[in-house]
Amino acid sequence: MSVDQPTVLIVEDEAAQREVLSYNLEAEGFRVAKAEDGEEALLLVEEENPDIIVLDWMLPSVSGIEVCRQLKTRADTRSVPVIMLSARSEEVDRVRGLETGADDYVVKPYSVVELMARVKAQLRRSRPSSAGVRLEFDDIVLDSETHRVTRGDRSLKLGPTEFRLLTTFMEKPGRVWSREQLLDRVWGRDIYVDTRTVDVHIGRLRKALGSPDVLRTVRGAGYALG
Repeated sequence: MSVDQPTVLIVEDEAAQREVLSYNLEAEGFRVAKAEDGEEALLLVEEENPDIIVLDWMLPSVSGIEVCRQLKTRADTRSVPVIMLSARSEEVDRVRGLETGADDYVVKPYSVVELMARVKAQLRRSRPSSAGVRLEFDDIVLDSETHRVTRGDRSLKLGPTEFRLLTTFMEKPGRVWSREQLLDRVWGRDIYVDTRTVDVHIGRLRKALGSPDVLRTVRGAGYALG
């Protein structure tokens, strides 16, 4: 898997729709995880750390609306975009979905092409580096298109791993990333790397940035920017 490949979690109990969505998302270059019901969805969010969730309202065990509510009340998943799919087309249902925390609401039957566009639009907001957007935090500027990083008037030399680490931190300043989450995002799920390797590269990144304070160590939890 490519480490820059965003992960989409599809939560849909209808197998045919699940497979159509999976096929189209993979064709667009996304990594796809799939759940058939609400309980499985909540477990997969923990395991897969998705970048975006496409969530059906009507699900067995735990409804999509309840899954969305739970995710949006948790600090570690609050910022993950949720696109709600539903056959409910009434305005009151759309409003309920959005008030529960869904970032977008798509009525069935829907155009797969339009849904792909909505997924990309949400990802541009949540993972701007995937769209080549320039990231800024204090006096640090990261250009994901040219792979250049500056701090103030100084150009920073970063290795590929340090660049991906900094990109991850700058996309979500303040968020605490565990070592396991950083391994998944920066090194990829298919590669075995010892968690201590994360500490080594964090040390290199701090040295390149010129001040250790920018990247906080959160005891027992991981690392955060700012």
